[in-house]
Amino acid sequence: MNRIGPGKRVSLHFTVSLGSGEVLDSTREREQPPTFVFGDGSLLPGFERAIEGLQAGDQGRFTIAAADGFGLWQEDNVQHFPRHQFGEQLLEPGMVMNFADASGAELPGVIKDLPDGVVVVDFNHPLSGRDLVFEVDILRVVDADASPVSLQ
Repeated sequence: MNRIGPGKRVSLHFTVSLGSGEVLDSTREREQPPTFVFGDGSLLPGFERAIEGLQAGDQGRFTIAAADGFGLWQEDNVQHFPRHQFGEQLLEPGMVMNFADASGAELPGVIKDLPDGVVVVDFNHPLSGRDLVFEVDILRVVDADASPVSLQ
């Protein structure tokens, strides 16, 4: 039987939640389960490590530490900008805005605070610093170059 690892295409259902039990995302109600090739970068490395070696029919529940998920929250990712750089735009704490990084790529940031004449923007991922709980049902594991087959 095929086990999850390099060179394998995996179909699965998952639910991801915080340690508090708050569900962040689930694929269980979707008609088609997500499918990915192990190691293709579409899943968090910590999640891939947790499911490596599983096979079709296996279920699991794994806690992914923040460092292996969306990373640790870093003070260096909080930036302060002069308010005048935003013109007349209405700004509120919690608002998500897109910024351009040095290469011109789009980078989302969350407005954290608006002290006098300053806009404080947090560029950390909203889930950075948070441990995540993944529950998975492995539906199919095949060689990555195998012909896709519907699971219906």
